[in-house]
Amino acid sequence: MAKGKEEETFEQLKRQLLVRPDSAPLHYNLGLAHARRKEWDEAITEFKAALELNPGLLEARINLGGVYMRKGNIEAAIEENQKVLEVDPRQINAYSNLGFLLVQQGRIDEGIEVYEKALAIHENVPQVHANLGHAYLLKGDMDKAIEANQRALEISEDFGAAHNNLALLYARKGDRESARRHLQEAERVGFPVIPELRKELLSDEET
Repeated sequence: MAKGKEEETFEQLKRQLLVRPDSAPLHYNLGLAHARRKEWDEAITEFKAALELNPGLLEARINLGGVYMRKGNIEAAIEENQKVLEVDPRQINAYSNLGFLLVQQGRIDEGIEVYEKALAIHENVPQVHANLGHAYLLKGDMDKAIEANQRALEISEDFGAAHNNLALLYARKGDRESARRHLQEAERVGFPVIPELRKELLSDEET
């Protein structure tokens, strides 16, 4: 959205809320607008207002968890995603977020368990497979990490995060040819690859 149009939409939402302060969707949309502007505290206020008016608005709770994560409040982010799953145990975004947050805390086995639960419900989500692969990498299980990322690519061959992960994994296993191939694929689809890994794998080709 162009900057001018985004500002116009933002101001319009605030005007609409003056007329309809009891509208959960308006509070939710204003929360999204604040989040896009990186106004985290204001976004939290609006998402909470939306949930007070409509506790079943799960997207507001998911986004509230995302803002808490941005602010570094991982425990609060975990709690919000757990609340989502209490209401809708098939909510894939909440599973993906929760697994990521647990891994961020170093609770890798718990994160893996959450990802596996998610994949038992929604098996064709490449992001979850790639996240699972990253968790296995942190755990030191290279073979399972490779398997998970390859599964992500079976679902979506242009999934950049999986190519990037596989580049790192194959490099660690000493398979430079496979590592280079996946790094090039990650770059082809516009994924921001690990700069140090790119230098290690591709510098000899560019000299």
